[in-house]
Amino acid sequence: MQRNQVLVGPPPPSGARGRLAPLHVMLCAALCIVAAGCQTKLPPTRAEIQQQALTNIALPTAWKAGGDNGNIADNWLATFNDAQLDALVTEAIAHNPDLRVAATRVEQAAQYVEVAKAALRPSINIFGSGGTKSGGEDALQVLSLGVSWEIDLWGRLRYARNAAQEDYVSRQADFEFAHQSLAAMTAKSWFTASETWLQLQVAEEMVKSAQQLLVFADKRQQVGVGNEQDIALARANLGTFQDSAKQIRFAHEQTLRALELLLGRYPATELKARQDLAKLPGPVPTGMPLETLERRPDLIAAERRVAAAFNRVGEAKAAQLPRLSLNASLRAFDSSILALNPDYSNPSSGLGAKLLAPVYRGGELKAQAEIKTLEQKEAIADYARMALRAIGDVENALAAGKTLDERERLLQATVADNRRALDLTQTSYRIGKSDLRAAEQQHLSVYAAQLALLRVRSEQLAQRVNLHLALGGSFETRPALETTTELKQTTGFLDQLDTKSGTRSAE
Repeated sequence: MQRNQVLVGPPPPSGARGRLAPLHVMLCAALCIVAAGCQTKLPPTRAEIQQQALTNIALPTAWKAGGDNGNIADNWLATFNDAQLDALVTEAIAHNPDLRVAATRVEQAAQYVEVAKAALRPSINIFGSGGTKSGGEDALQVLSLGVSWEIDLWGRLRYARNAAQEDYVSRQADFEFAHQSLAAMTAKSWFTASETWLQLQVAEEMVKSAQQLLVFADKRQQVGVGNEQDIALARANLGTFQDSAKQIRFAHEQTLRALELLLGRYPATELKARQDLAKLPGPVPTGMPLETLERRPDLIAAERRVAAAFNRVGEAKAAQLPRLSLNASLRAFDSSILALNPDYSNPSSGLGAKLLAPVYRGGELKAQAEIKTLEQKEAIADYARMALRAIGDVENALAAGKTLDERERLLQATVADNRRALDLTQTSYRIGKSDLRAAEQQHLSVYAAQLALLRVRSEQLAQRVNLHLALGGSFETRPALETTTELKQTTGFLDQLDTKSGTRSAE
């Protein structure tokens, strides 16, 4: 019996090449159909998103709480002139687990883009089958090459790809904001560690003064000018100061543990805090509210989520329309037990098309389109929420900074007055007009004023960091995050966009 050989190895003869002509025909037909297909529409621009989201807000040209209208600057970390802080931020960026999670999500989003792009390309599969019968004869051997390509007539696949690309940019912006937030949290924790260390030194001095007052009260009772009540009050005050010192020590240790966790270290309180507070840098250019909305990475991410939701609306609406797929195949057979029809050529090729038109799905496709439309509305509302919060962050940081500056001046004067009163009390003791109890009590007043001043200065540093983060300024010098829809990797006619349409709904 004549065997029908499978085509392997060298190229097929010229006759077989002729049978491959339908593949070229399919390719040309597909290109023509796609070129004439429905173009996708651009998502809403940033201005249109803001117009839809901020319906009750007219953005002013300057911040109501004041501030310098100069351009927002980056590299704010260097303004604190603290090399150890710079090293801690670098360590946190390299080892913080939360930031690593965010980075992995960016990588995942990038792969989802590749998956969405793959749906626009032809699918090629090879199928083979063979074996032998129990008698030793060869059974039917089959080798098949198949090509399938869904023609994206209505833009369903392109909308899906565009949505994946917008999700990717959104994840990048989310990562950037997490990056900035981590630097801010590290800086504020470092400042708090210095504050609590200094507070602890003052608290221990207050305990010493309270102990000295207890000694004075006991001696006064021994010489007959004091009483048990004075001793009880002195002992109670000592206990209060000792308790405050323990609380401050615990707060300092907790701050160190929190900072070590940010750095990706074991929380062993082994980090040594700086033993003085960093100096508050000079004024910060704050720009205009609109500039902040354009710079903050979390708002950029929210914008891209609106764009992704817009594309998913287009994808859901296009899913209600017919789908067209082109198919081509090349098959070869080999068998010693079966005879092929004499008119049958081996190998054989075929070309076909498949049309799938949804007629009745119980309202599922319409409901899906409505769901995606509502998700787009949700994304716009979420942008409005975040934009308002961002504006509030800046106004609050500016107002807090202004109030803290005023409080610092008042507390500096208070510390100076208490020190002057201490000097006068000590002079009064030296000339015999008062005893040491008054001097120690005045010492306590000086320490209390110093603690209040320390708290305010630490809050000033924290609010300065909050202001930089709220404005969208980076802690390092880096190129601005690119956020336009032109980031999409366009390829040929599959990426043509309807720039003439003024509408922003995926009809």
